[in-house]
Amino acid sequence: MSKSLKRVARALEDLGIETEIKELGLARTAQQAADVAGCHLDQIAKSMIFRGEVSGQAILFLTAGGNQVDTDKASAVAGEPLGKADAALIRKQTGFAIGGVAPIGHLNPIRAFVDPRLLEFPTIWAAAGTPHHVFEMKSALLPEITGGQTIDFS
Repeated sequence: MSKSLKRVARALEDLGIETEIKELGLARTAQQAADVAGCHLDQIAKSMIFRGEVSGQAILFLTAGGNQVDTDKASAVAGEPLGKADAALIRKQTGFAIGGVAPIGHLNPIRAFVDPRLLEFPTIWAAAGTPHHVFEMKSALLPEITGGQTIDFS
């Protein structure tokens, strides 16, 4: 088990979230992940990370699988212009590789925003620290466990 996967499993345990981490195999898109998980596309919580152009920090936008982040709206809610976060910034701040960024278990604190669409479902699926693993959780817990503000940015 990778260090990242172990960190997420430990964070889930520490938060009291009882779930099973599921291996996706070759799922590379949100739709493929939904097909493997057996859920609606919008139950996949995509972790989209941008670089705050003023703060220089990574900012996490957790969005429903079928939604796209509108960078103008996202910049407005973040309170600063946003740019592309490179792999080094993402790894440094979260400890995860692109494609496997979990909503929890980050190495360093990260500002987070949650797509309201995710909260329309009883449960959602999120990356578990690798591009090939996901876990299911109650959607209502997402803002609390991430410290994320629920706001429209898509």
